[in-house]
Amino acid sequence: MTIKRQRGLALSALLLWGVGIAMVAILVIRVLPDVIEYSKIKHAVKAVASESAGKTVGEIRHAFGQYAEVEHIKGFGPADLEIFKEENQVVVAFAYEKRIPLMGNVSLLIDFSGSSSARDSGQ
Repeated sequence: MTIKRQRGLALSALLLWGVGIAMVAILVIRVLPDVIEYSKIKHAVKAVASESAGKTVGEIRHAFGQYAEVEHIKGFGPADLEIFKEENQVVVAFAYEKRIPLMGNVSLLIDFSGSSSARDSGQ
């Protein structure tokens, strides 16, 4: 007579996995829009910096404002840009922090930063 062993998950293990997956899904759902917005900002900064030859700071900020309007960037404006020259090239940089409420009084704080500098092109 052969004894067959049961296979599968116990109900408690299934619930534990379900709670873990739900927590990760909530985290991704809350963080993903801000990461997408950061990507849009970084792309706009690089585009504006590549077209900045011979432009004033005001013109660069205006160009970024136009990119921000087209890309629907809400939490970051042209006044938040840091514009300076480095090795005879215009560098447009930015840095901001975003507080993302998760549940109750628990929130996640992310520091976003980037620039159009050649040193930051790998990020």
